Amino acid sequence: MVKAVFFDFWGTLVENGTYSPLKQSYKILRVRVPFGQFVEQFERVVMTKEYADQALMFTEACNSFNVRPIPIVIDKLIGVWNKNRLMASIYPDTLDTLKQLKEKKIKIAIISNAPSNNVEPVLERFGMTDLVDQTFISYKEGSLKNDGLFENALKKMKLKKGDVIAVGDSIETDIMGAEKAGIKGYLLDRKGRREFENKVLTLTEVLKLVEE
Repeated sequence: MVKAVFFDFWGTLVENGTYSPLKQSYKILRVRVPFGQFVEQFERVVMTKEYADQALMFTEACNSFNVRPIPIVIDKLIGVWNKNRLMASIYPDTLDTLKQLKEKKIKIAIISNAPSNNVEPVLERFGMTDLVDQTFISYKEGSLKNDGLFENALKKMKLKKGDVIAVGDSIETDIMGAEKAGIKGYLLDRKGRREFENKVLTLTEVLKLVEE
């Protein structure tokens, strides 16, 4: 029996306010490494600890890639990530799905690779704070999804891996991270363009999954 659902945040519950901040950061920094490698390194630097301010955070990111942290680069990075947060929009099926899960006494957690001041303000803005039991954000937990974030959530919520399903839009982080922790993952494929055995096209379908 499913007792809890672990949701990814960006691209799952809330739509990005701008085109992929990670891909834009990749272009701004102009690093000569494969994109997948860039994402892993960038997230590890930017999203696994709390920084005093964004300028310092992105300066550290530049240094990790041996890119000179000149003001124009830092300002561009800050602009992309701020726009993503400020222009974010909530998916039409998000609030209703969360409310119905709460009515079913299903625990809800958000598992997100994100820097500080990125998820919490958006949760509050869209009235989602009271619908979520706990949030596990990488900068607070000190680990990414593939490095123990799901395991931390299980431990802190006192749940067994068989009691939980995970839902997210990324196979590489959401699904693989969940499965690494022994949690069954479901890919959210809103456009229906990806081949994957366990997937849903809308969040509403999650309501059926918890009843199975």
